[in-house]
Amino acid sequence: MAQTKSTAKRPRLDNRPANMQEDDETPSVFNPKYRVCPYLDTINRNLLDFDFEKLCSVSLTRINVYACLVCGKYFQGRGTNTHAYTHSVGEAHHVFLNLHTLRFYCLPDNYEIIDSSLDDIKYVLNPTFTKQEISKLDFVLPKQSRTVDGILYLPGVVGLNNIKANDYCNVVLHALSHVGPLRDYFLREQSYAKIKRPPGDSMFTLVQRFGELMRKMWNPRNFKAHVSPHEMLQAVVLWSSKRFQITEQGDPIDFLSWFLNTLHRALKGNKQPNSSILYNIFLGEMQIFTRKMPPVELDDAAKEKLLATEEYQDQVEHTNFIYLTCDLPPPPLFTDEFRENIIPQVNLYQLLGKFNGSAEKEYKTYKDNFMKRFEITRLPQFIILYIKRFTKNTFFLEKNPTIVNFPIKNVDFGDILGMRQRDKDVKDTKYNLVANIVHDGDPKKGTYRAHILHKANGQWYEMQDLHVTEILPQMITLTESYIQIYERSSDPS
Repeated sequence: MAQTKSTAKRPRLDNRPANMQEDDETPSVFNPKYRVCPYLDTINRNLLDFDFEKLCSVSLTRINVYACLVCGKYFQGRGTNTHAYTHSVGEAHHVFLNLHTLRFYCLPDNYEIIDSSLDDIKYVLNPTFTKQEISKLDFVLPKQSRTVDGILYLPGVVGLNNIKANDYCNVVLHALSHVGPLRDYFLREQSYAKIKRPPGDSMFTLVQRFGELMRKMWNPRNFKAHVSPHEMLQAVVLWSSKRFQITEQGDPIDFLSWFLNTLHRALKGNKQPNSSILYNIFLGEMQIFTRKMPPVELDDAAKEKLLATEEYQDQVEHTNFIYLTCDLPPPPLFTDEFRENIIPQVNLYQLLGKFNGSAEKEYKTYKDNFMKRFEITRLPQFIILYIKRFTKNTFFLEKNPTIVNFPIKNVDFGDILGMRQRDKDVKDTKYNLVANIVHDGDPKKGTYRAHILHKANGQWYEMQDLHVTEILPQMITLTESYIQIYERSSDPS
């Protein structure tokens, strides 16, 4: 016989008494589930660090993990015989935070704590931004924030922890955090929350981790003046099939290319220019003209005969690009008359001449030689330049130390546009530098640092892992630039 609504038994929730109603979720003085906790003064905010993997420090599980707010360690569960319960009894640590639901509990009594003084901890674990706050990041003079131990820092200009040898990842993350449209997109989780993905699509974790890192880097209420990209890099190691490691030095351009394309696929992007926020920002278009060269051992008559065939005619390919590879001229082999080494220099516009549609460059395969020329047909909103400093040969890796002379503002990319596009886009070809990645030292043992522009105050900063210092724009042009990001100028004049 079916039970009526009034007589049917309801299951107990969270070990509540059987006579407690399901709608007794709001705190009240009569509700035994909510009490005024006497242990809130034992919370040690200096020890709280939510940047690492959310797993139990005993069982290493990721399910139902709680953070002890007294010592900062993570434990599983809160019922009797769980690791968190055992820790609370053994160490007399009583205040815990569920890292998934963001709810606070007192153990071993097992009641929920509702107190507005804990909101700052909740915000550090999961920072949120409104559209109005995001719209001011590049236009309102920023205020310095203060950590719990009194250190001042500027949101968006915080150091990233180097776990062992991940500085090549840190500089890329620093640079991308100051690409305005990309940062604004990932600061709001709602931007990508509605993207449909198949069940079990764990690649989307990379998107979530990058969004979490962006929000923590721009968080104005951090407990400390640096952020650890530990969870972000764990996702990178997993989804790159260990191609990129946090214990071995890597190449920033390889990481940047892989990261942007993987994010694009995770956001369900396709080959269309506007299919994701990544392609919308960085994707440009070019034409590649290729012509095959006849073998050098042939005489002139045989060469002319081959050049008349279809195989040796110009082949045109329309393609897209995420970044442009600039080739440095070879450094001088000899010293000057004073027997001192010359520091070679080259102008940025000389490097960009590769893409003007008329300059040809020779490419060799194991049996054929080709001459190629490149012509840009559409400039993206943000241009990434990769200055190729390293060359591999059979025996070792060589680095070209040539200094590239470049202006910080109003770099005109109009000269490398095709003639048709040059007339159309004559007003939108000026670009300003927003990020500059530099390599220092030997090819294999060197380190990387980044220069980034905080647009709101117009100040340049040098970022090298946890070290953050102000730098003059004139000093940036004297470094061995490796990767540069330029933004289309909003003021064509």
